[in-house]
Amino acid sequence: RSAVAQGVKLAEELVRRHLQDQGDYPRALVVDLWGSATMRTAGEEFAMALHLAGLSPVWDAGTERVSGFEIVPLALLGRPRVDVTLRVSGLFRDVFPGLAQLFEAAAQALAQREEDAADNPYLAASPRVFGPKPGLYGMGMGAALEDYSAEGRAAAGEAWLAASEWAIDAKGEAQPARAALEARVRAADGFAHVQDLAESDVLLASDYAAHEGGFAAAVARLGGQAPALYHLDSTRPDRPQARTLSEEIARVVRARAANPDWATAMMAHGFRGGAEIAATMDHLAAFAHLTRAVPAHLIDLYHEATLGREDLVAFLEAANPQALQALRDRFRALHE
Repeated sequence: RSAVAQGVKLAEELVRRHLQDQGDYPRALVVDLWGSATMRTAGEEFAMALHLAGLSPVWDAGTERVSGFEIVPLALLGRPRVDVTLRVSGLFRDVFPGLAQLFEAAAQALAQREEDAADNPYLAASPRVFGPKPGLYGMGMGAALEDYSAEGRAAAGEAWLAASEWAIDAKGEAQPARAALEARVRAADGFAHVQDLAESDVLLASDYAAHEGGFAAAVARLGGQAPALYHLDSTRPDRPQARTLSEEIARVVRARAANPDWATAMMAHGFRGGAEIAATMDHLAAFAHLTRAVPAHLIDLYHEATLGREDLVAFLEAANPQALQALRDRFRALHE
């Protein structure tokens, strides 16, 4: 129940931010769900998706487990229902199959409501839970993350689509549904990823760029308009914040990546510290490449904080020359 309460707060914060930026309620959102995060939060992100759609869980009195759903009337919801598409990871698909089924069953129930189409987009029936082919995991972007050409971005977008094209129905059965996925992606006016880990950030792992940047590349691959990309910070339960992805990247660059104290601390870790400095650049470059939403001055800041420091360059030459070469190659490729 506490996870549901937090999910409602996340949903309201996301709606608030979209209203502030766009002047209207979000119509259609793609929500990115990871199995590892759902384990940690007991389902806050899924509860957010339910509340966006105007749904709430039903609890079994004996076990306190979720046994179903109920539809929140529009009069109580106070806004139109948001057309939510879930993009679930392979781990989420395997560990939480019941949640995928529950959301599909709820979408089917919403399709039967006697409500105006402007308030209830679920009247148009369509699969709404997508993920990788059963047995497969990850995005499979490979070299596309590091190919900064237009072809590389198109390949990354295609990889995101290929890794998301299996629809999971209310019975838990998965079927390929590429056309339905493309329609959902084209219709989305926003994408949301929730981060609950305070000890991590968007530039510490390639998964963030693959999932969030990959979606932006997929939209571009389909010829769509760039949607709003939201990175929700739930690390402070009392004050969740919905930031745009550009804002989140800028926050991380200024707080960690371009902070001289961080790079100096990495120098104490020898080879591994050098690898972390180079990896941060890899991930920043991947976001810039896939989203086109990273301002150039942030890359300049990281250049000044790394190759602009003689002591850091000397450290990399001695401890990890491969990382130094990787940094130089990345900056050169982005510049070109």
